[in-house]
Formats: sequence, C-alpha cells, structure tokens
Amino acid sequence: MKRLGTCGLMLAVSTFAWAQPQVRVVGLFNGAAVVNVNGQRKLLKVGQRLDDVEVVSADSQQAVLRIDGRTQTFTLDREYSDGYSAPQRREFSVPRSNNGHYQVNASINGRSLALLVDTGATSVALSAAQADQLGIKYRDGTPGWVETASGHARAWRTTLNQVRLGDIEVLGVEAMVLEGDYPSQGLLGMSFLNRVGWREAQGIFYVQAR
Repeated sequence: MKRLGTCGLMLAVSTFAWAQPQVRVVGLFNGAAVVNVNGQRKLLKVGQRLDDVEVVSADSQQAVLRIDGRTQTFTLDREYSDGYSAPQRREFSVPRSNNGHYQVNASINGRSLALLVDTGATSVALSAAQADQLGIKYRDGTPGWVETASGHARAWRTTLNQVRLGDIEVLGVEAMVLEGDYPSQGLLGMSFLNRVGWREAQGIFYVQAR
C-alpha cells in the first residue's frame, strides 16, 4: 500500500509538470524579451502576453515572466548554439560583390531593404531616411550620439520587431538610427549576427539559423 501511494504521487507530479508550457527566453532587451512558448516565438514588451505567459519585467540580463499566475526569472537561453554540422538548419548565403562587400536583401519589420554585412558594427545601423522609409518610430527610442567617419552624429537606439534573411528570422533586434542620410546604405551588424551562426569562406558569407 505504501509503495502504491508513492507511485500515485509520482504520477500526479509528472502529469502536472507535463502540462506546464515549455518556456524559453531567447532574446533580452530593456523592457522587452523574445519568448519561446511551446515552440512559438514572439517579441513581447512588458505587460504583453503569449498564451499564458506574460512579461513582467525585462532588461539585458534577465526577464521576469508570469506563467499561470506564478512569476519566474529567466536568463538568456542559448540552446541554439550548436555547430554548423546540424543537418536541417536553415542557411542563407551571399557572394562577395565586386567592391569587396557582402550586400544582402533583408526584410525589416516586413519591408525590404538592402544592407551591407558589417561585422565591425555593434548593431544594425540605419539612416533616419531609411528608418522613415521602413516606418520605424525610432524617435521613441533612446537618444544619444555616435562617432562616424564624418564626426559626431545624433542617433537613437531602438528595437526592430523583425529582421529576416531568406528563411532566417530574428525577432527583437537592436538598431541604431542616425540622423540624416548616413549611412548611405544600412549596415547589418552584430546585434543580428550574434544571434545566428555565420562564417565567411572563399568569397561567400554564410548565415545559419540557430
């Protein structure tokens, strides 16, 4: 009788745990997080929900989520960091152009824009003119100044809802929007590239989904 009672308790606990949503945090920002709930990813700002999961608070280090009425703290989940040998990973590739750069046709917030791959840029960088063309409300972001080849420029730090290359999509990508027409062509920087796998080989730049 004692053993049967123990097994019954274990079964109840197992069933309860199985019913909980599978939650991971795969992107962290000030005031927002990219949350994966049972395989569905979405950028959620504080107060927004995906199914039974609500973002209570978030910064670059951690997010507090309310799941079925209970709060839990999550750090960044790096489960997608395996190597290039995974057999079914999505890949995007682009050859080097005649000017020595890698130019890609990206989708930002659902709108197309040509970008230069720049592994020396800390984030995606756009001019105010390009951001206006894409409908990005960058002036709601954090204002500041950046150093460019032409000197200091006023800029705003903002978060792009989505950046896509081919079939590879990253949600909640940090970007800098510079006042005026500089850079003349947008830059695909490390705020995107750090969240995918990438490599350069024999004049071809490869990007792979994590």
